Amino acid sequence: MSAYEYTALDQRGWRKNGILEADSARQVRQLLRDQGLTPLSVDALDESATRHGTKRRAGRRINVLDLAMLTRQLAALLQAGLPLEKALQSVAEQNEKPAVKRVLLAIRAKVREGHSFASGLADFPNVFPEIYHKTVEAGEASGHLDEILERLADYSENRHRIRQKTTLAMFYPALLTLTSIGIVVAMLAYVVPQLIKVFDSAGRELPAMTQALIAVSGFLKEYWIALLLALILTVLLITALLRQPAIRALWHRLLLRMPLFGRLTRTLNTARFARTLSILTASNVPILDALRISAEVLANLPMRHAVEQATVKVREGASLSHSLQQAGYFPPMTLNLIASGEASGRLDTMLEQSANIQEREVESYINTLLGLFEPLLILLMGGIVLVIVLSLMLPIFDLNTLIQK
Repeated sequence: MSAYEYTALDQRGWRKNGILEADSARQVRQLLRDQGLTPLSVDALDESATRHGTKRRAGRRINVLDLAMLTRQLAALLQAGLPLEKALQSVAEQNEKPAVKRVLLAIRAKVREGHSFASGLADFPNVFPEIYHKTVEAGEASGHLDEILERLADYSENRHRIRQKTTLAMFYPALLTLTSIGIVVAMLAYVVPQLIKVFDSAGRELPAMTQALIAVSGFLKEYWIALLLALILTVLLITALLRQPAIRALWHRLLLRMPLFGRLTRTLNTARFARTLSILTASNVPILDALRISAEVLANLPMRHAVEQATVKVREGASLSHSLQQAGYFPPMTLNLIASGEASGRLDTMLEQSANIQEREVESYINTLLGLFEPLLILLMGGIVLVIVLSLMLPIFDLNTLIQK
């Protein structure tokens, strides 16, 4: 029995999509007719995925939390002694998201045909990263698939936790910045022009600071559409430039040299590298394959290139710690732990400790940066508001002086 994806019309003419399991496409059509539906197309899930190719897969992404949950469920069912094919069917039936159900049933159909679980995962690279099917392949070979899936679930949950903490930490500063910019723009575009009318009626020459404020306010009010379009075009241009590998590599190299963000970038990428390599080495994935996959998870291109060069040196017989040390990007703590792991034969354990240390440092460093950013932004906003208030108050002081005379 295989899984089939169908498109049919109900009695009102509405299009309906879904998945059914049957022995053949003909049986699926008969089941649809028994339900009062008119079948339009019926395709086996694995054939459908092959026919539509990467376009279909790209439209069926699964978020990290869903991936961790289904991995955890599969691990629990396998530990309970359920066969892999039954475990995949059970998880698919329990899941309410069509994208997840479709992927799981497609993998189950391939497993029923005699293929390995890892090869089924490899058919959906946008859903399951290479670390998944490589680790699962090692787990199937060793007979400890349930333990491997537990590690992958921990890995996915940890990635989601770090991403969520980073996003939540950046939300308040971003909101504060946008609010501050909005207040300044509103004052310059609407408040200042109303007060300037009072000064114009006095017929006196205004101070230089006030004239500059009037000029800025008038320019903003007159050309705000052009400024907005210029801002949008600038963002689009920068985005297009950063898609070029050479320019993106140059930007990443500059980012590593920045006083504050350089350290954060190195620490975050080191934590990601150590965590991924720890999972792969603990699952008995060959070290060269593990290094290649771990390099791909690095977002910073110079650090990724450093790991790729280290992989070449390890293939030639050099130690991993010495090869990474020559790049100059990785923290001494991580390099020392890797060297200790290579000497003791406990590389996976030392990498896990390094990942834990680096992840805690990332959280601490982000909190420190935010603690510095917020008062600096408040001081900057206070300075801008002070300039605006002084520019408006100077003509009032001149009027008071004139009245007293």
